[in-house]
Amino acid sequence: MFKFLNKFRGENSVSGATKFLVATLFLSNVLGVIRDHFLAQKIPTTLLDTYYAGFRLPDLIFNVLILGAISAAFIPIFTGLVSAGKKQRAFEVANKVFNLGLIFVLISIAALFLLMPILVKIYVPDFVLEKQEITIKLARWFLLSPLLFSISYLFSGILNSFKHFVVTALAPLFYNLSIIIFTLFLADRVGVFAPAYGVVFGALLHLGVQLPSVVKRGWRYRIIIDIKDQTVRKILKLMLPRSVGLGATQIMLIGFTAIASGLGGGSVAIYNLSDNIQTMPMVIFGISIAQAAFPYLSECFSVKKNKSFACLLENAILMVMYFLIPLTAVFILLRAQIVRIILGSGHFGWEQTILTADTLAIFSLSLLFSGLVPLLARAFYARENTKIPTIVGLATVLIVLVLGWVLARFYGVLGLAGAISIGSFFNAITLFIILIYQKVQISVLRLLKNFSKILLASVLSAIFLQIAKVFYGSVIDLDRFVEVFGQFAIAIGIWLISYWAFSKLLKIDKFQLNIFQNYENFPTK
Repeated sequence: MFKFLNKFRGENSVSGATKFLVATLFLSNVLGVIRDHFLAQKIPTTLLDTYYAGFRLPDLIFNVLILGAISAAFIPIFTGLVSAGKKQRAFEVANKVFNLGLIFVLISIAALFLLMPILVKIYVPDFVLEKQEITIKLARWFLLSPLLFSISYLFSGILNSFKHFVVTALAPLFYNLSIIIFTLFLADRVGVFAPAYGVVFGALLHLGVQLPSVVKRGWRYRIIIDIKDQTVRKILKLMLPRSVGLGATQIMLIGFTAIASGLGGGSVAIYNLSDNIQTMPMVIFGISIAQAAFPYLSECFSVKKNKSFACLLENAILMVMYFLIPLTAVFILLRAQIVRIILGSGHFGWEQTILTADTLAIFSLSLLFSGLVPLLARAFYARENTKIPTIVGLATVLIVLVLGWVLARFYGVLGLAGAISIGSFFNAITLFIILIYQKVQISVLRLLKNFSKILLASVLSAIFLQIAKVFYGSVIDLDRFVEVFGQFAIAIGIWLISYWAFSKLLKIDKFQLNIFQNYENFPTK
């Protein structure tokens, strides 16, 4: 184990970072699946509504005040200072941002704690009084998590700027493990509060596991607040559009929670559980690639390696397409098996399974576009442009809210998923078109050529998957978990072999997992 980790100690190459991030994000999502399994098994679906609703306002604080600053503003500026040999200045700026963020988060937490009874009744108006009271208690408890994550994610930003991804990739594993352990051992005694305790303890672990590495890199906490610092002001200026966009997304989710609260008991939970499942491949093959590429895209832009920037981005897009297009078919064709394997036990019955599976299928239609949005947005952030992704994001939120309100009236939870899918398509396509318009030298012809090949290989391999699934179901009863899992495993095995074969046959552009392997040799202009 230690020998393996030593390979990733210190600065990681993009190829090494991508491999490690894919591996750890896969493991983290496996733990997320296990977490959701125990949540569905141990807690009634109608009560799970309160758990997911309780996250909405604490998540709003974190996304608006912290995530926007770190993802869009802090990393590019901190990376630029480190690349210029100004390490001490970089840590000085980090401390100033740290202290300002802490002040704003504490004020926001105090305000929301006091206003929570009023706000909960506004955004889950159709919950019965008992569910509203539980939601208030959970939401107040969850307010501790943005405080801890605000510190932890600043540490992640520092480590990622040094191209050190190991600890930041491992931190979410501790977070999910904490929720699993608390749910498994305490849910029978304290109910829905068991995973809530796990959330806060997991956030503390997320912070603690990164602290030694940040200190080793040279960070030391100092009480300095200087709003007049020009670099700090630049970060605030860059983060503002991103924070507005993230805030709008959280308001959209609050709106969706309000709509789902009136669609029947368990609707909030079913929406969130199906969203969590479809998020897994998007995180593994979308966000991991975007995270690994981001500091290198920022570096390319800062030293004016425009061609390198375009090559990095183009290869990353190809890799996202290669994985997420075929997985779209897999999630649609095996949706019932996936949901039964992950959630189908305990309090989660057949009716909930069918509705969750159908919702998952609608979500899966936008898998590719959901996976591309984080990468395309980071391409703008690397170019120190946070306004365009924000404007596009705001337009997306408006479209999704209107569509969600309309479609939910006719299709319930399925309508909410459909609105999200349409919004993801709009967001990704618009960002891509603007990048081309800004003369980022991506080969659109190459992307379209490979998109066609990948799509054809995906369709052909999906046919083999469906044949295997139907044949297995015709000869084996699917009454027990082991039989359903057998059908899933055999169908996936046939699909993997056929997709690999068709990829070779159609001669899809060869790009290995280390998609940026020639980064150092890319042209400078």
